[in-house]
Amino acid sequence: MAQRRKQAHSSAVADEGGAHRAAAPGGAAPQGSEPRNLAAAAAQWETVALTLQGGGALGAYQGGVYEGLVEAGIEPNRIAGISIGALNTAIIAGNPPGQRVARLREFWETICQPALTVPMPAFIEHALFNSGATIRKTFTALQAAGALVEGQKGFFVPRFPMPLPNTSSYPDRASYYDTRPLKATLERLCDFDRINSEETRVSVGAVNVGTGNFVYFDNATTKLRTEHFMASGALPPGFAAVEIDGEYYWDGGLMSNTPLYEVIQATPRRDTLAFQVDLWSARGPVPDSLTDVQGRMKDIQYSSRTRLVTDMIERSQRFRHVMREVLERVAPEHRDDPWVHLAQDLSCTKQFNVVHLIYRHKEYEGHFKDFQFGISTMREHWQSGLRDIRASLAQPGWLDKPNNDAGFVTHDIHRDGRRHVVPEESVCAPPRAGERDD
Repeated sequence: MAQRRKQAHSSAVADEGGAHRAAAPGGAAPQGSEPRNLAAAAAQWETVALTLQGGGALGAYQGGVYEGLVEAGIEPNRIAGISIGALNTAIIAGNPPGQRVARLREFWETICQPALTVPMPAFIEHALFNSGATIRKTFTALQAAGALVEGQKGFFVPRFPMPLPNTSSYPDRASYYDTRPLKATLERLCDFDRINSEETRVSVGAVNVGTGNFVYFDNATTKLRTEHFMASGALPPGFAAVEIDGEYYWDGGLMSNTPLYEVIQATPRRDTLAFQVDLWSARGPVPDSLTDVQGRMKDIQYSSRTRLVTDMIERSQRFRHVMREVLERVAPEHRDDPWVHLAQDLSCTKQFNVVHLIYRHKEYEGHFKDFQFGISTMREHWQSGLRDIRASLAQPGWLDKPNNDAGFVTHDIHRDGRRHVVPEESVCAPPRAGERDD
């Protein structure tokens, strides 16, 4: 183990939170990281997981990340999501692999249209979005206001009459908006028999309103319905609690907005490559206006301390790996001791690699970015995700198993820098039929 530890310390450096990432002297590519087929690199892992954070309109970023994975021939066999991440999970898992990106696009192109009025002509919307900074800020703020006033097509509409604050009703009506259009959209775009076939392991998180407990609905133990995914995205007071088998549930983001821990701590443990896609960044500028304060509060609240989670997992995995090494040195005559059996249960030789992708706040976005569902904004979010995953997959060795005594590594293209740069592209122009968003 001593030799292994030496290799680990020479091939890993700690980031600001203590988690380890692959590195090499002088910033060179890690040893053994020569170019190779990405699908083959992913295939060495027992589980390839896609974990999707909540974040409303920012969720189009996750669509771009998923498109980049498909482009590289990487198909996750485990998907976990919360809130908008749960809705993206339903679309992905509820369709055959060859149709998933197209269905995700259809979902986002649908819900980014106004619910009641005629959409603005595409060329006008595109021109306003790509005008100067002041015009863009004003235009996107108006689009967010439109979402509040009339809702979004195939997603939610205002309740009429508007419920009064102190008027009692039913739990599934105690909200400002009606999400029955979302139910119809999911039923149209998703095959729930496919979701429940366990072709892909699916988990979505929600909060039990009555008990306050966090719950994961998992297709390994539960027959998932539209309501399970809607419950994960039922953020009050905008959206009402969703009833499932006599219990009411709210958005999982109220308690934990990041499903990574659910995937990593699952038993029996498996070698896992996880693509963690966050929509809120814990890091950001100190706000100097009340409007910016509101936005920064959301960033901190919903980023859900992903770095803390990965640091905790890294420490736990180092403990488990060290314990396994110690057990190998236990004399044969002591191996039937109950304490040795307990230590064997706690030890682990499995390895974990977390590729972290975090949406970065755009200068023009305000505190309303999670409910600003403009078409051009959505396409920019999508392209941001596509660029980030392409850049991440271009880095040598980032899909490799960790070579350290913890058996755990994290990568982040914004934190670790880009050794291989993906060229900048136009991000707002809509794709032409039959053409990729290149």
